[in-house]
Amino acid sequence: ERRKKKEATQLAPTRSNLSKPQTFFKKNTRMPFLASSAGSYNSSQTMVPLLVAGAGACATAGLCTYIKKRAAKNDPEIPHSVSVTLPEWAKQDLVEHSKKDYTTDEEMMQLAIDLSSKNVAESTGGPFGSAIFERLPDSGICKLVSVGVNRVVPLGNSTLHGETVAIQLAQSKLKSFTMRLKDDDSQKNRKFELFTSCEPCAMCLGATLWSGASRIVCAATKADAEAIGFNEGPVFEESYEHLRQAGIDVKKMVLQKEAAEVLEDYGKNGMIYNSSGE
Repeated sequence: ERRKKKEATQLAPTRSNLSKPQTFFKKNTRMPFLASSAGSYNSSQTMVPLLVAGAGACATAGLCTYIKKRAAKNDPEIPHSVSVTLPEWAKQDLVEHSKKDYTTDEEMMQLAIDLSSKNVAESTGGPFGSAIFERLPDSGICKLVSVGVNRVVPLGNSTLHGETVAIQLAQSKLKSFTMRLKDDDSQKNRKFELFTSCEPCAMCLGATLWSGASRIVCAATKADAEAIGFNEGPVFEESYEHLRQAGIDVKKMVLQKEAAEVLEDYGKNGMIYNSSGE
């Protein structure tokens, strides 16, 4: 115990040994970098060894942190987001389409077919296009809400059919998981109608059911799509009856011939993708 107290007293920077810096530094044999500087001691150099040591420690710590962050950044991780985007040409065309008033089913379906055709011409996806309109209650005029084109291959996502892209973008715009909404003023149900260049596959039929759309209008048929090699899945007339029972109006064969021609042209050289990856 006495020995410990004696050592503590010798190491402590008392008033007497601070006045004799060489004595203080030499006695601190446990800190050799201080003792080595004692011979050339002056007031401007007192803290130099301490500052150098501190800077070195900080630099080392910073380097270790950087290496850890870089390693973490390069580590493979589970994805936490997906991208659902329209081609650039579609974004540009939307400027004009959004200004127009639509009054007939043929006008609205023509837009969906034009989208499917241009998607093929621009090599930005498969031969399917969709558009969602809101029908204004008093005038009956329809305004464009969103459009969708098939983006399966370009974005590497089997769920990005024309209908599902249009539905997702519409709900994003409305900030709602359903399009079955009420008007803020009248409290009447708002009506959103899905126009698609081809009858929906099994997945898109289910998406339509859950989307809150009040109506679906189709052009080309399931048979038209399957004639060029696409597999539309288990879709039956009973499937459409289920939509009707859920309050969704169904209309088919609007501009069927024009839409079927887009599919037929695509079938000559286009990629017929399916779950096998072929």
